Amino acid sequence: MAKYLISFEKGAMDHFTEEDWPEVGKASNAVEQEAKDAGVFVFAGGLDYVDDDVEAAVVAVDGVVTDGPYPESKELIGGVMIVDVPTREEALKWAAKNAAACRCAQDVRKFMYDQEID
Repeated sequence: MAKYLISFEKGAMDHFTEEDWPEVGKASNAVEQEAKDAGVFVFAGGLDYVDDDVEAAVVAVDGVVTDGPYPESKELIGGVMIVDVPTREEALKWAAKNAAACRCAQDVRKFMYDQEID
């Protein structure tokens, strides 16, 4: 089995109206529950860029901490789901379910194999 990151960009869901959110949340939660029931769910969550108290930081190799990445950047991840599945095709199927539920495109990336974990 391999772990895959399924994610979408920050702002990908900004086009929703307030009325859309309950339905999108319900659909997203249903996909997460389906993944749990299938035994492939590892983790899912959205990243918080809304609150004023969110503090993003970059830590350099020398330990120096600087502000950023900035929420205004278009290259930030908005939300993620990690699945542990046997094939890329299976990961793409979960990404398609997530895309339909979240009403936005999903990026699919395979984690590098780590024999220490398995």
